[in-house]
Amino acid sequence: MLDMHTHIIPNVDDGPGTMNESIQLIEMAIAEGITDIIATSHAYSPHFNVSKEKVLEGIKLLTEEVNIRELPVTIHAGQEIRIQEFTVEKLRNGEALTLAGSKYMLLELPSSGIPAYTIKIIQEILNLNKVPIIAHPERNRAIADKPARLARLINHGALAQVTAGSVAGHFGKNVQKLSLQLIEANLIHTYGSDVHNSTTRPFFFDKGLDVLEKRKHHEIVDILLENNARILTNEDFILLEPKGLEYKKWWQFIG
Repeated sequence: MLDMHTHIIPNVDDGPGTMNESIQLIEMAIAEGITDIIATSHAYSPHFNVSKEKVLEGIKLLTEEVNIRELPVTIHAGQEIRIQEFTVEKLRNGEALTLAGSKYMLLELPSSGIPAYTIKIIQEILNLNKVPIIAHPERNRAIADKPARLARLINHGALAQVTAGSVAGHFGKNVQKLSLQLIEANLIHTYGSDVHNSTTRPFFFDKGLDVLEKRKHHEIVDILLENNARILTNEDFILLEPKGLEYKKWWQFIG
């Protein structure tokens, strides 16, 4: 299994502070059946801007330690790219990393809202033959207020990633409820832990999947994990048609 959203490189952002902490997280990932990890350090956010060079160097050092310990996991390069007006230029000139060298890139919105230029950026990313995946939309206040806002972004060509901890209830009942609503409306396409540490922000990878299984969303679980795998092979995602009365109601707001 692939975890496509992690903060696993030590001492670069708000993820693990030391190599030992990183290795501890990797051992936790292996225990949950994860075989591949994309390291998606924060880039161009107000708090952290981990460059492509730092990501690649961090993965090199981390991989050396993984190999020494003979841990059965592969670390891939990526970034969690905070949306900015210069995002497209960074992708065009190769300064910003896609996920594991694929056409997919992880795009983070501000937690408080959706910038006015978001659709323009999505369309320009698509014009580069790359595909933006919106990171953890269930934790965006504007989307929480009106889920139609995520539907609109997807209508313009974006995909979306839900966080395992959100589905598992780690961020509270409201975030969990919204996560399940978005998943059940087929507005979520891929699944990641957004792991930061072993205590307050662990993987919850299995716990989130267990919640979906208990709700009898077996097909959705299979598709989310298959789409994760398709990032590594750079294949198109499996996309289900949006469904449900609530989803149709959302579309009344979309122009």
